[in-house]
Amino acid sequence: MRMIAVDTNVIVRLIANDNAKQAKTSADLIKNNRIFVPKTVLLECEWVLRHTYELDRDRIVEAFKRLASISQVQIEDDSRVIEAIELFENGMDFADALHLTSSPPAEQFATFDKKLVNQAKKYIESPDVLRLK
Repeated sequence: MRMIAVDTNVIVRLIANDNAKQAKTSADLIKNNRIFVPKTVLLECEWVLRHTYELDRDRIVEAFKRLASISQVQIEDDSRVIEAIELFENGMDFADALHLTSSPPAEQFATFDKKLVNQAKKYIESPDVLRLK
């Protein structure tokens, strides 16, 4: 079985199901192939689903977890992406969560974002988040 990387719109069609033909095409593609999902695709998916389709956090988390559980789907850097999804589920911005979980082996993550610093201290041990002023 060959591996095919997918674009954001393939995942969005599957989750949003706003175009029945394209949703079926997406589902068939996943069913019949090994699928590689770059983490940047998930980053864009979260934004599109939240802003364009107005899905709430719980619905997006549920969809991402369901996608990650499909045996023929391989998500880039899957353990760190799963950790980012869990942080997102707990209230952190998905982009911030993905930035943080993707940062090791760096020892520190620098930001001007006070909210990110506070959330990071609450949920993660590494990398240490450094607040710039």
